[in-house]
Formats: sequence, structure tokens, C-alpha cells
Amino acid sequence: MALPLASVQLYTLAAEFSADMNGSLDKLAKIGLKNVEAFDFVRRPAEIRAALDASGLASPTGHAPLLSDELWTPDGSIPTPANEVVFEAAAEIGMTTVIDPMVPTERWITEDGVKDIAERLNTASEKAKEFGLKVGYHNHAQEFLADFDGQTAYQRFLSLVDPSVAIELDLYWALVGGQDVVALVQELGDRLVAIHVKDGIKPETNPFAPDAPKFSSKSLDQRHAGEGEVPTIDAMKAATNVQYAVIEYDNAPGDVFEDVENSYRFLIDGGLAA
Repeated sequence: MALPLASVQLYTLAAEFSADMNGSLDKLAKIGLKNVEAFDFVRRPAEIRAALDASGLASPTGHAPLLSDELWTPDGSIPTPANEVVFEAAAEIGMTTVIDPMVPTERWITEDGVKDIAERLNTASEKAKEFGLKVGYHNHAQEFLADFDGQTAYQRFLSLVDPSVAIELDLYWALVGGQDVVALVQELGDRLVAIHVKDGIKPETNPFAPDAPKFSSKSLDQRHAGEGEVPTIDAMKAATNVQYAVIEYDNAPGDVFEDVENSYRFLIDGGLAA
């Protein structure tokens, strides 16, 4: 298998990117990155495309809500446009895959909820083909709370969603969800096309559980790749079809650009990404 391409989820540097789009992308290019994963791109595709072109970067993947009326994040909710609007913006930027980044807990704890998520994503996948795009799903930890006849809600989802739908596995959140990360990568096999390279210390309890106290990204103890509890090296070596290794911090431990560079060097120097 060819090495996956290194990338970075722009949510990692959301504040810096919003304040200085061109300057932020120039710093990422200087680190050595050639790809990013766009976030909150639908309202400004032309501006983002121009900034990417100026910095010599591409955004083959991007995060946008496809399955919800609004996108919940630990730091606030974002209204969501129609799928067609998302796909038009993604095509303008030059993406190949639009990945839904978050479906809230309450929809993952019933079988009907999981079925609805899969059906909506299958419908979105068909619509995306009209724009020359694919769709995908990115996990957090709520997908692993419920169990249906020995299957996690995530496994049930995988059994219902069309095989053409891309799977992007966030290693840190899978660990927080109580998963054997390496075994999950092996189970996903060739369906796994992108990995979120994220490390840190697992919270004592799943923060997405219905009875969990409210949390924000700032409460997470995240570390540079290879310096936390996530078995990143073994997980990436177990992958068989991963095309993108996407660096992300929900809570960068220091200067965000230095943190990104640290994880980038971990991937490149360790022979895990190109």
C-alpha cells in the first residue's frame, strides 16, 4: 500500500485560520504539508480556493454536516445548508470527498436512529455523485455507547451504509469510546480511507454519554502524536487502504503550528505518511 498523504484538519487552527487565512495556510505549507482538510467551507468556497491556490495546497477532503439540521461541536452549533449547497462548494474548492463530522448522541442510541443515519448518508452519497464527489463519515465517541445484539451502534451503521461511503476513523475518539483501536482498524479493512491522527489521555468516562457533564474542547488532555495513549503507529500499520493521514487537535497543547509540525514530523520521519 502506498503511504497515505499527510494532511491537517483546519478545525485545529480555526481561530488562526479565520483571523488570517492566507498566512495560516502559508505556515502549513512551510511545515511541508501539501494537503488540508477544510472545515466551515460552505459559506466561503471561492475565498478558500483562492487561498489554497496561493499557498500551493489542496483540500481533497473536507468536513461538512450532511445528516443534521445543525452541526454540534463542543464549542457551539453551526447551522447546516442543504446537501446540494455543500457539494457545490466542495466541487468549487476541488474536493473529492465530503465527510460528515458529527451526529449527536441521541441519534446513536436507538436502532431506528442508527438506521436513519445510514439511510441519510446513502441518499447523500447518491446526490454527491452528481457533483463528481464521494461522501464519508467521521466518528467521535458517541457511536460506541449503544449495543444492539452484540454490535456497537457504529458496527450496525457500517452494516447499513453503502460500501462506497468513505470511513474516516478518529483514533483518539475511538479510544475514548472504549474501542481496541488497532482491532477496529483491522475490522474496517479497505473501507477505511482516512485516519485522524490525534493523541492524548483518555478521559475517565465517555464525555458523550447521555449522563455525562457538559464538556468543551479545552477540557481534553491532548498530546502530540505518539505522546499519548493512542496506539497510532500500530493502528496505521494495520490499515490497508488509507489515503489520508489527517492531523487534528481539538485542544492543541501549545502553539498550534508547532503542534501540527510536531505531529507532521512524527508521521513523515516515522515512515507513516508522505
